[in-house]
Amino acid sequence: MAVTRADLSRMGYLRPDKAEAHVALLEQYGISLGENAAKMCSVGADPDQGLSALADLAKVADVAALDPREPAWVRMVALLCGSEALVRWLKLRPDDMEAVLGDPRRQSAEAILADMLARVGSDGFAAPAVSRDELRWAYRRHLMRIAARDLGSTVSCMGSYFPSGTLDPAAILMDTCGELADLADATVEAALHIARSSVPDADKVRLGVVALGKTGAQELNYISDVDVLYVAEPAEGADIGHDAVVGISTRLAVALTQIVSSYTSAGSIWELDANLRPEGAAGPLVRTLSGMRSYYTKWASNWEFQAMLKARPMAGDLDLGQEFVDIVSPLVWTAAERDGFVAETQAMRTRVVSLIPPNEKGREIKLGAGGLRDTEFSVQLLQLVHGRADERLRVRATLAALGQLTDHGYVSRSDGAELDRAYRLQRLLEHRVQLAHMRRTHLMPTGDEDLRRLARSVGMTSADEVQAVWRASTVTVQSLHSRMYYSPLLEAVARIPSEQIRLTPEAASVRLKALGYADPDAALRHIEALTAGMTRRAEMLRQLLPAMLGWIAAGPNPDMGLLAFRQVAEALGTTPWFLRSLRDEGQTAQDLATVLSSSRYASVLLQRSPSSVELLLGEGVRALPGREILEAEFASIVERHGGDGKGPEIVRAMRRRELLRVAMASILDHVDVSTVGEHLSMLTDLTVNAGLSLALKTVDDPPRMAIIAFGRWGGKEMSLSSDADLMVLLGDCDDPDAIRKGTQILTTLRSILKVPGPDPDLELDAGLRPEGKDGPLVRTLSSYRSYYEKWALTWEAQALLRARHGAGDEALSAQFLESIDSLRYPEAGLSLSQLMDIRRLKARMENERIGRGIDPKAHVKLGPGGLSDVEWTVQVLQMCHGNEIPQLRVTSTIEALAVAIDYRLVSDADGTGLREAFVLASRIRNAIILLRGKGADVLPSNASDLGQLAQTLGYPRAGGSHLGEAWRRASRRARAITDRLFWGEE
Repeated sequence: MAVTRADLSRMGYLRPDKAEAHVALLEQYGISLGENAAKMCSVGADPDQGLSALADLAKVADVAALDPREPAWVRMVALLCGSEALVRWLKLRPDDMEAVLGDPRRQSAEAILADMLARVGSDGFAAPAVSRDELRWAYRRHLMRIAARDLGSTVSCMGSYFPSGTLDPAAILMDTCGELADLADATVEAALHIARSSVPDADKVRLGVVALGKTGAQELNYISDVDVLYVAEPAEGADIGHDAVVGISTRLAVALTQIVSSYTSAGSIWELDANLRPEGAAGPLVRTLSGMRSYYTKWASNWEFQAMLKARPMAGDLDLGQEFVDIVSPLVWTAAERDGFVAETQAMRTRVVSLIPPNEKGREIKLGAGGLRDTEFSVQLLQLVHGRADERLRVRATLAALGQLTDHGYVSRSDGAELDRAYRLQRLLEHRVQLAHMRRTHLMPTGDEDLRRLARSVGMTSADEVQAVWRASTVTVQSLHSRMYYSPLLEAVARIPSEQIRLTPEAASVRLKALGYADPDAALRHIEALTAGMTRRAEMLRQLLPAMLGWIAAGPNPDMGLLAFRQVAEALGTTPWFLRSLRDEGQTAQDLATVLSSSRYASVLLQRSPSSVELLLGEGVRALPGREILEAEFASIVERHGGDGKGPEIVRAMRRRELLRVAMASILDHVDVSTVGEHLSMLTDLTVNAGLSLALKTVDDPPRMAIIAFGRWGGKEMSLSSDADLMVLLGDCDDPDAIRKGTQILTTLRSILKVPGPDPDLELDAGLRPEGKDGPLVRTLSSYRSYYEKWALTWEAQALLRARHGAGDEALSAQFLESIDSLRYPEAGLSLSQLMDIRRLKARMENERIGRGIDPKAHVKLGPGGLSDVEWTVQVLQMCHGNEIPQLRVTSTIEALAVAIDYRLVSDADGTGLREAFVLASRIRNAIILLRGKGADVLPSNASDLGQLAQTLGYPRAGGSHLGEAWRRASRRARAITDRLFWGEE
C-alpha cells in the first residue's frame, strides 16, 4: 500500500507534501523503495532533509538496494538526515557512498594515513593544486564514513525498524573523537608531503609537528582548529646553520598551513593553529630543540604548561616531536608548584566566562558556565597538582584522565560518573550541532526546527527535552566544577614542592620538624598508620595528608592535631562520606585541621562522636541554629524517649553535638564571643528543660516546678567552662510531700545531666540560693518571697540582677521574678551602707579567691580590670538606677553597659574601656578551655603555652607577648574606670 501524506505526517515529516513527491520519485527506481526510505528517514535527525537527499542521490547513484534491514543503509540514511553539508559533498562525489556503506569499524591510524597518501601521491608532485584538492576530498571521504557510523548509532537506538545491539552514540564518542584525531594526523602528514615538493631544500631539515589541545589528546571535534607546534633540527648530514634550519622549516610550516587551511575549488579542511607556540602569534613559527628548551625553562607562563599537558608528536619527524615532548613533560608535571599557578589557572577560567558575548551566554556548550571547558579545566588542574607525584594521572584525554582520577580516589565515584555522563552528552551535542552544517560552532540552536533536529540526532524526541537535559548537565558540571576546581586542597597541595610530596622516612621526619611538629617520629608513625595498604581509603589519605599536615602545622598544637586526626580518621575509616567530604567539600579539610590543632576540647568531643565532623559541611558551623530549631529537637527527644530510658543519653548527645558546633564555630571565627555566650546559655536552657521534663516523669503527681537561671547563665554570657547557677522553685500547693518530690526531681535531673566519660559536665550549682549551702535546695514561691522580704542580704539582692527564667514552668518563674524586682531595683537606689557591703565583699573575693603564687594581673576574672570589675561596676549602676530606668533591667552585663552609655551614666570612653576588657577576658577564658580542654582564668606564665593561647585567639605564631600586652593594656584601663565608678576614687 502506498505511503500517504497523512502517513508521512504521522511519521514526523514537517513538510509531508514535499515528502510525498520524494517518495513517488524513489518508487520509480525500485518497488517499495519509497516506502522503505520514508520509514528509515522518519527516525533520523531531519526526515525531510534525508528523504529529499535520498531522492537527489537516486538520480546519480544506485539506491535501489535500500533495505531497512541492512545496517549499511541505516548509516547512509542517518548521514543524509543528520548533515546537510555532508549531503552536499556526497552529491558532488556520489562514488564516496562506497565508504559510507562499507566496513563501519574504526580504521587504524596506519590505514587512514596509507589511504590519504595514496590518494594525493606521496612524492614527485607534478600538479600540487590537484593534490591539494584530492587531499580535501580524501579527508571528506573519511569524515563521511566516521560521521555515518556515529549518526547511525543514534538512529539504531531510536528506531524499531533497525537491528538491535548497535552502540550508543555517547558510548562510542571517544572512539569517534580518536578516529577524527587519527584523520587529522594523516591529513597533516599528507599535506606535509605536498609542502615538501614546493619548498626548496626541504630535505635538509627535520620538521616535527606536535599536536596540542584536543588533537593532542586525540579527542578532536568534527570542526575544530587543529592546534600544533613546530620544532626543527638539521637533517642528518646536512651542513646548515641555525638560521637556515629555522628559515627553511618556517617556509615548510607556512606551506603546510596554506595547503590545509586555504580555500580552493574543493573548499577547505580546517585551520592549522600554531598560536599556542612560545610567545604566541608574536613568536617565531618554528624553533629548534635548544630554543624550545631555553624558552620553557626560563620564560614560559603558567598557562603555557597547561597547554603542553596534551602535547604529542603527530606528523613529520615523529622522533623529533617526541624529543620536544620529553623536554617539556617534566616541566609540565612540576608547573603546579610555581608561584600563583593554581590561582592564575582559576582566574583564567573565570576570565573566559566573562568574555562570552551576552547574547551567547545562555547557549554556550563549550565555554559557558557548566560547559565542556569547566570539566576539562577541573580535570587538568587535578592532574597537574596531583600528577606530580602520581604518574598514573599523566594521560592526555579528558575522559581517560577523569577515569584515572576516579579510580585512584582523587574524585569520588559518583562525581566521576556524573562528570563523565555530562561531558559525553555535551560533546555529543557539540558534535551534532557542528555536523548539521559542518560549521565550527559551540552554540545551542534557537530555532524550533534546529532544536528538534538536534534532539532527534541524539536520540531524544523534542526541543524541550534536549534543552532540559542539556541545562541539567550544566547545573551538575557547574556544581562539581566549583567544588573541585576551587578546592583549597588543590592550592595547598600545589604549594608543596614535588620532591617533598613523596619522602623517605628520614626526609619526612626532617620536614615534619621544620613544619613545627615537636615529636616528628610520633607524627611519622601516625602518617604510616593512616596510609598503610593499597585500599581506596589509604589512597585518599595519601592524597589528603600533604595538605593536612601543613594545615595542622599552622595551628597552635600540631602534634595534638595530627593525633586527633588519626583517631577521627580511624573511627570513621569505613564511613564513605568522611574522606570524600575532606577531599571534595571546599573548606572542610582545612577547617577540620584547624579545629583539631587548636582545640583539645573539640578533639575530645569529636572522638566521642566522630560523625559530628559533618557539622563542618555546608552551613553547619557558619550559622548556628536558632532556638526554635533546637527547642523542637529537644522536645522531640522528650516525647519519643520520655519513658524508654534512652532520653537522658540522647539529651546529653544532643548537648555534646551543639557544644562541638559552637566550639568549632568559635575556633573558625564564624561567631563572636557574645554570640557564643548567648548560644551556650540558650543551649543550657533547652538542655535543663529537657532534663527536667524527663525527671518530672519519674515522680507521681509532680509539683509545679521552675528553675531560675543565675550568674553567667542568667546573664546569657556563659563560657564553655561555666557552671549553671540556679535556684529551684516550686509552686505553692497543699501537697505535704511537695518538697521531697522537688528534691527527688532535682537529684534525678542532676544524674541526667551528669555526663559519663570525658564529655563536659553541666554542673548545676545552687550556691546562690537563700542561705547559700546551708539553705534547702528547693523552696516554694511563698518561702522565697518570705525570705527575701525579711532576711535578704545585699549580696543576695545583687545576685538577683541576673535572675531569669531558665527552665520548667514559665508562669511560675514570672511570678517569682515580679516579686524580686523591688529588691534588685530598689526604689531609692543603693544606700551608702549597701554600697559599702558590696565593696567589702568584692575586696574579700579579690583577696581570698586568687590563689597563692598567682599574679593577680594575669587573672582575667578576679584580677584588676577583669570580668569581676566590669560586672560589679555595671551591677552597682543597675541597682542605683534600675528603678528609674527600666531599660537597665536586663541580665546581660554588656546589654546593661550599653544602656548605661545611652543614658550617660557612663561616658563613651569609659564604656568602651569596660566593654573591651570584658570581651577580651571572655575570649581568653573560652580560648583556654578550647586549647586545653579544661577551664582556667589565668593567662599562662609559660611562653610556649601563652603563644599557643595567642594563636588560638588569632594572633600570629609566637604572638604570646602581643596577647599579654593587649590584656595588660585593656585591664589597666578597665581598672582605672572601676576605681572611679565602683570604688569612688578620683
